Amino acid sequence: MSERRVDEIQIIKSSGNIYADLGVNLDVKDELKNAIAREICALIEERNLTQKDVAKILGTDQAKISNITRGRLSGFSVDRLVNFLTDLGYNIDIHFNRTQQQRGRVIVHPPVAAVG
Repeated sequence: MSERRVDEIQIIKSSGNIYADLGVNLDVKDELKNAIAREICALIEERNLTQKDVAKILGTDQAKISNITRGRLSGFSVDRLVNFLTDLGYNIDIHFNRTQQQRGRVIVHPPVAAVG
């Protein structure tokens, strides 16, 4: 992260991972849950859906969709959130790569817009 001062207010450029910037170490499951929740939120906005609309599609209640949009994900498993994404029309591609590091990592790539 780089930093600079503007009128005595410190501005620090993000690394791209807000959790790491704040010193919060998330486990792999939490990283995946957050990525899926961000995607569900983006879909709601793009399609101008209400939480109630999404709940109906997913066969759940509006309160659970509210929890997802507010980042309250402790009551959801990765499996359940993955199923929500597929029910909302997403394909999920999983690729495995070996690393030379002692421990691997999870990288979530957002969807690429269709061209054509």
